Amino acid sequence: MTREEKNKWQREYRKKTKNIHTNVYEKTPNGFLMRKYRNMQSRITGVQWKKAHLYQGKELLSREEFLEWANNSPEFWDMFDAYKSSGYDRKLCPTVDRIESDKGYSLDNMRWLTHSENSKHTRRSRYA
Repeated sequence: MTREEKNKWQREYRKKTKNIHTNVYEKTPNGFLMRKYRNMQSRITGVQWKKAHLYQGKELLSREEFLEWANNSPEFWDMFDAYKSSGYDRKLCPTVDRIESDKGYSLDNMRWLTHSENSKHTRRSRYA
């Protein structure tokens, strides 16, 4: 099976199963963190083109550094547990916030916030 055939098969399978396996995996801590990292990576590389002007070309720590930082973070685990206990309420979802928005994702420029806190923070900084 060629790569293109495999990709097509995967897309069709995910559509047919409503992506159930991915959704289950992403509710595990490891799956959740992998999705967070892929999202950060797609912002920096410009895949998320609508926001490319905010992120493209900025620093991105390695996946290994990110996973070590997250797994050793009591804030992440407290937030993830609250998120899981809430039935995965989006407002409580842990997010990675860049402390200084003109810098990239580096250990000294990241912190954990809930989705709700991060949304409020973004709104305040945009209009301040």
